[in-house]
Amino acid sequence: MKRSLLLAIVSFTLAYSTTIYGQGCVAIRGNASCGSSLGSTLNLSKGEFNLLSGFRHFKSFRHFRGDVEEGERLEQHTEVINKSTFLDFSLNYGISDRFYANIILPFAFHNRSSMYEHGGNPPNGLGERNETSSQGLSDIRLGVGYWLFDPSTHNFNYSIGLGVKLPTGKYDYTDTFYNQGENKDEDLEKVVDQSIQLGDGGLGLALDVQGYHPISSHFGIGTNLYYLFNFQETNGVLTRNGNSEFSCPDQFALRIGAFYNSLKGLNFYLGGRVEGVPATDIFGGSAGYRRPGYAVSVEPGVGYTKNNYSVFASVPLALYRNRIQSFEDKERTQQTGVYRHGDAAFADYLINVGFSYRFGGHGHMDMDFPKFEDVKTR
Repeated sequence: MKRSLLLAIVSFTLAYSTTIYGQGCVAIRGNASCGSSLGSTLNLSKGEFNLLSGFRHFKSFRHFRGDVEEGERLEQHTEVINKSTFLDFSLNYGISDRFYANIILPFAFHNRSSMYEHGGNPPNGLGERNETSSQGLSDIRLGVGYWLFDPSTHNFNYSIGLGVKLPTGKYDYTDTFYNQGENKDEDLEKVVDQSIQLGDGGLGLALDVQGYHPISSHFGIGTNLYYLFNFQETNGVLTRNGNSEFSCPDQFALRIGAFYNSLKGLNFYLGGRVEGVPATDIFGGSAGYRRPGYAVSVEPGVGYTKNNYSVFASVPLALYRNRIQSFEDKERTQQTGVYRHGDAAFADYLINVGFSYRFGGHGHMDMDFPKFEDVKTR
């Protein structure tokens, strides 16, 4: 694979290298990937570092119950609006030409606007819109990974990564809620909604598989598969109404896309992605309050790489959103005989911008990789 195509893949996979994206009320943490990072660890040589900073922002306001949008929420102006911004700093290090390690320091800034939390939606509630917010350090991630093939002799590669998510983000963040109490005339300090908590309070283990394949000197394909296992069932923090504890849910993401390198250093990307929170966890219990669901998006992007620097931008656009029935919903449906299925607000799109700088080591990035037709694969 030619160096220019490798740089294109580096540039765009950086946009996914440390995160899966928040989807509003479905509490997909803004940063979850704590194992390998294709863009930031791709072809790191022994002793080489890659410093990455990333910025993401979204606004969720479209309510879904199942895959059906509740358009009346917008017409009645009762929608919940989450505005979330994430700023991450990660450092990746080549232990060898194939082994690597990384650390991710994520910060989150959330603002949530609603009526139902501050006296209730009309016609039975006060219909007064107020805001809650949270900001600070989120859950730190540490990870290691390994490229399965020797990058000096193969123009394709796959990595397997393992990481740990530490419960460093505050998961009992509080703010002022208005129009509380029996007469709706009190302002009380309570825990904010799960979707704007800075962490989930659980110790998690992440597994990811990532890879790239060249098609020609100008085209290539990159893939990412990620799953976060949260072994703790709940974090001990009661929701605002005190009915249940916050759950510590698993998370998942899948991404595949094609890269095109048209000019020296300038490259383009188009791909698809699925990300979400399952209703039940693979290990441990699934009780507690969560809003499970997933979003399917198409992701166009553009990037530029020169020497050791890379910048990128992508805008995933939601094509399909589904707030699935939660474990708690199913339990209450069975207990009461009345079907229960909560809703959640999703974003239409996400804005993602990042910058990276590689230094140290002997620099695989300067190597002239073999062309696709010169390497026998499979």
